[in-house]
Amino acid sequence: MRWLFLLSLFLLLPVWAIDPTEVMADPKDQAMYETITQEVRCLVCQNQTIANSTAPLAADLRREIRRMIEEGQSEAEIKTFLVERYGDFVLYKPLFRKWNLVLWLGPIVLLLIGLVALSLIVRRRTKLPINEDAP
Repeated sequence: MRWLFLLSLFLLLPVWAIDPTEVMADPKDQAMYETITQEVRCLVCQNQTIANSTAPLAADLRREIRRMIEEGQSEAEIKTFLVERYGDFVLYKPLFRKWNLVLWLGPIVLLLIGLVALSLIVRRRTKLPINEDAP
């Protein structure tokens, strides 16, 4: 019986690792909090959002975001603060800026170049005479 109790305590350990936060009084604030925490990368884990991470830094970021929302800051202001403090890497979807224009538009430009090249090749090949003597 004692081993069953210890086993159940062991299985419940991950529950205590999650940051228990109360739901905000305003549903709009709560929705904004959840949206932001799903879009911010955990700087320790790097492949998890801070909403899913149990790292201490992620918990600190969640508390900081909650505090900023309670102070009335907008989503854009919070994201700007995070980017200024931790860099563009902190956001899963980086902000659109002049210097990263190539990253945003590069794939589209390369696709258009490929389509133009393909159409030129097809046009030139259709104008070539058919050689019926070739094996």
